[in-house]
Order: sequence, then structure tokens, then C-alpha cells
Amino acid sequence: MTSPVLVTGGSGYVGSHLVAALLREGRRVRATVRSKEREPGLREAVRRGGADDAGLEVVAADLMSGDGWPAAVDGCEEVHHVASPIPIAQPEDPDELIVPAREGTRRVLRAARDAGARRVVLTSSFAAVGYTPKPGAEYTEDDWTDPGTPGLAPYPRSKAIAERAAWDLMRGGGTELAVVNPTFILGPTLTTALGSSMQFVKMGIEGVMSVVPRQRFGIVDVRDVADLHLRVMAAPEAAGRRFLAVSDGPAWSFLEVAEVLRRRLGPLAARVPEREAPGEDPPRPVIHNDRARELGWRPRAVETTIVESAGSLRELGLLNGL
Repeated sequence: MTSPVLVTGGSGYVGSHLVAALLREGRRVRATVRSKEREPGLREAVRRGGADDAGLEVVAADLMSGDGWPAAVDGCEEVHHVASPIPIAQPEDPDELIVPAREGTRRVLRAARDAGARRVVLTSSFAAVGYTPKPGAEYTEDDWTDPGTPGLAPYPRSKAIAERAAWDLMRGGGTELAVVNPTFILGPTLTTALGSSMQFVKMGIEGVMSVVPRQRFGIVDVRDVADLHLRVMAAPEAAGRRFLAVSDGPAWSFLEVAEVLRRRLGPLAARVPEREAPGEDPPRPVIHNDRARELGWRPRAVETTIVESAGSLRELGLLNGL
């Protein structure tokens, strides 16, 4: 019998989709959650994702504690480290994000290495790649966000520091490391606890915002992030490499996302904002996904992702008053 696959942060937005995808493939999955109280919600999410949860084992392990990690990784040849703090708002003290991200990553990877895992695939972020200004704003996996960039927010600092710590720790070890760097993640949620990206869609539809932030960014579907994790784990040539997860085509703005919602959702989107915050237009980044496509990865169209994001919020009853 093949060994179980470990997924950290299994009850999260990406983690739940990854657990469901692995179970649909017939794999046995061990998923970590911060508290066993999250297990019923994870099992419901997995079933919502079209998977049988009979092959799922759920264990408690917290990124900020060493307890539980040796047992969690025991017997697992493949580890997907997805768990990571993602704030709705940036904390005043950057260490509130940086320390859990860095030390949690080290804790999980050290446990995986000590247990003899074959490979760890780490979910990092485009925030670790392209948040340092670059002429032309064109980015590949060779680019890195400099944590010392003036004015850099705590979240991108934490992602760059945590990913660097992962590469430093795993260099020369017996366990292989590969990294997936997603851009802004949207797509249908399997869980009722929403992350920051889906909160934006929810707040936009509910009319909480009068204007949207003036930003430009890549978008990727959460289901495609899970699919890329599977491909990176399976491909021998993926060891020691980073993979940008971004849909094809130009970068987007929040205003363009809002326009898709208004055009496609009709009356449901009557309260979606129609204006951007004042200011100068930021650069529209060019983000390359060639390396992921070499693995056979084919991302969904962004408009489909946006519409199905809203659809899942409605189906789960997560839109207040709608």
C-alpha cells in the first residue's frame, strides 16, 4: 500500500482543494489542522469537492508549536506544505507574520526531512517573487522579492523570508524541495471560512466597498493551484525549482474583476463598486507561467474563475442579504 500524502493546512482554501484532488485520485491523505475542531468542516469540504473522505486522516499540528509534527510526517513520502498565515489586514508588527511564516516553514520541513520524506512541495507566493520594483515589471521564477525593499508590507516580506528559509534549510539534504508561487488566488471555495481573496469578492458583491484598491496583479484559480501541486510533486525534473502559478493573459485590476461580476451576475452584482481608489496607475506586471506549462499544466480562463468564485459564495449562503 502506498504511503499517505501529508497536506498541511488541510482545512484552508488551497489545502481543502488539494486534499479533495488527492482523494479523487485514490490517494490516502493525512491532513493537518490547527485544531481537531476543524475536522468536521474539512470532511464536509472534501465531500463538497467530489471526493470520498474515507481515505482521509486528520491530525492536529500548529505551525507555532513543535508538538504533533513528527507524528504528522511519519511514513509520508510526499509532503505538501500549504499552511501559512494570510491576513485580511497587515499587522502593525511585521513579526506577527514573519515569525510564524518562517519558523512554521522550518518546523514542517525539518520534520519532513528527519522522517525521510522524498519531496516537499511548498506553497509560497508571487509575493516572494515580484514585490520588488523591476524595470518592465516582467517576472519569472528567477526573480526574488528583496525583504529590504523600502515600504514593503509585512505579508510579502514574510513570504520572501519564509521561502528563503526553506531553500536554505533543505539545501544538500536528502529530501527534495520544490515551490509553487501562486498569484492572487480566486475560484470556488469548498470551505465557509473565507480567506482574503474571497473576502474581496464577498465584500464587493455585498456593497461593503464604495471603491476598489488601485492594484494590478496576476490571478490563478484555486483548483489550478492544487493541480500544479500534484504535477510538481510527480515530475522528477521539478526538484529544486520554483513554479509560478498564474493564468494566461495580461494581469488584472480589482476594477476589471468588478466589471466581470457586474456583467456576468446581473442583479446579484448591483452593489459591486464601479470606481477605483484615486492615484496613479501602478505597473501592470507581466508574469510568466512557461515553467508550469512545461509540466502539462493548463490554467482556467480568469473570467470563469471570477464567476465561479461568486457562484460558490451564493451556493454556500455566504452572501449577506443576497
